[in-house]
Amino acid sequence: MLSRLMSGSSRSLEREYSCTVRLLDDSEYTCTIQRDAKGQYLFDLLCHHLNLLEKDYFGIRFVDPDKQRHWLEFTKSVVKQLRSQPPFTMCFRVKFYPADPAALKEEITRYLVFLQIKRDLYHGRLLCKTSDAALLAAYILQAEIGDYDPGKHPEGYSSKFQFFPKHSEKLERKIAEIHKTELSGQTPATSELNFLRKAQTLETYGVDPHPCKDVSGNAAFLAFTPFGFVVLQGNKRVHFIKWNEVTKLKFEGKTFYLYVSQKEEKKIILTYFAPTPEACKHLWKCGIENQAFYKLEKSSQVRTVSSSNLFFKGSRFRYSGRVAKEVMESSAKIKREPPEIHRAGMVPSRSCPSITHGPRLSSVPRTRRRAVHISIMEGLESLRDSAHSTPVRSSSHGDTFLPHVRSSRADSNERVTVIADEAYSPADSVLPTPVAEHSLELMLLSRQINGATCSIEEEKESEASTPTAAEMEALGGELRALCQGHGRPEEEQSGHLKGPQLQQQQQQQGWGKSISLD
Repeated sequence: MLSRLMSGSSRSLEREYSCTVRLLDDSEYTCTIQRDAKGQYLFDLLCHHLNLLEKDYFGIRFVDPDKQRHWLEFTKSVVKQLRSQPPFTMCFRVKFYPADPAALKEEITRYLVFLQIKRDLYHGRLLCKTSDAALLAAYILQAEIGDYDPGKHPEGYSSKFQFFPKHSEKLERKIAEIHKTELSGQTPATSELNFLRKAQTLETYGVDPHPCKDVSGNAAFLAFTPFGFVVLQGNKRVHFIKWNEVTKLKFEGKTFYLYVSQKEEKKIILTYFAPTPEACKHLWKCGIENQAFYKLEKSSQVRTVSSSNLFFKGSRFRYSGRVAKEVMESSAKIKREPPEIHRAGMVPSRSCPSITHGPRLSSVPRTRRRAVHISIMEGLESLRDSAHSTPVRSSSHGDTFLPHVRSSRADSNERVTVIADEAYSPADSVLPTPVAEHSLELMLLSRQINGATCSIEEEKESEASTPTAAEMEALGGELRALCQGHGRPEEEQSGHLKGPQLQQQQQQQGWGKSISLD
């Protein structure tokens, strides 16, 4: 009898799993879930922890064992979706960007969206012109360190923080100038609100880029925003399709199809190729969910969608949440005392600065410098596999859930819109999550190879574990070889190793072991 009770207790323990969810301020929430727990259960736990009511804009993101990103489906088992060994690690992120974030009902919601957009800025997803970038960074400074104080903020104080993948002294001076002269007196909530209002006007607001190629082999970043389907190339937004013009989304293998019906009964089928069938399916599911959320009037209009022309073939998927109009109506009915907000201090993201851009490491607060590691080999593999961008036709913004601040630009008939002073390349800054013990030395080596010098403080912090000259030369040779091979076929760059073989080799060499969830 006792043995049966013990075995039953053992089976019960085996059905419990530890989950860690990284939040937007880089803190972590850990809980235990049952084997059959649905995604909705975990999501509700998180929202209760955050005291969040306007939760429909958010989601939980994870990476599967094949390093493909996914959004956790709330109607399915968490354990079955992750397909990995516990403990599980996921991220809490904005999934559907509000069309007008400044109009959100509660300050706690606006603060979480502010943190997400700040991450987008840091990782290069929210790319903008230098003047806009300086203003956004100044709002962040004001929100997180308050008014300029000569006694607390010496010359060059803005260089202690990293807002973008790439910094320059000129940009840092401009940030400090705006912070000193234009934002004095603004509370954190006011600065965050102004930050949201400015970010929402940018062409790359709400962009979660998917790397693809068109039928000519040109590279592209595809994205779904509150206003429609977007294609970015270089420093331009070269294509935009309003949600009410998108009639169908379909995929077969690596091929993604977008069916468009424009004015005068003009019909277009846009075709793109994703890196893998799994990436293509993820792109398709994101499109289905975004179209339903932003386009439909009510959730009862949601239908199950098939990836094929034949309903009984291919994948089938159904969006399971509320739509934007319902969410806004529900938010208007919220009546409670505003929850207390525990704002985090100025801390850079977990993911690392760009190798390609070669940012100034001294811009990162000293307390976090030892945490700034870069997995060079896996990082460059990630860049090689995902750095794409391509030309297609453009269109103007639609008016679906369109706030008036965008209306003047929405009526524009321009074919191409310049989004920034430099090319859109978010993959350059979204590198694998750092885990290697000797990654800091590799990062310093990469900066020396790229011509960047190390500050005195950096040298002091790393001298205790600096590799020998022979080790540095050997590592430099490997890094140069990989850099020179950038853009070649996969077999040439990875020594004819693919998939599990390549991952195993990287792990044996002590390079990267996990992928960024950002």
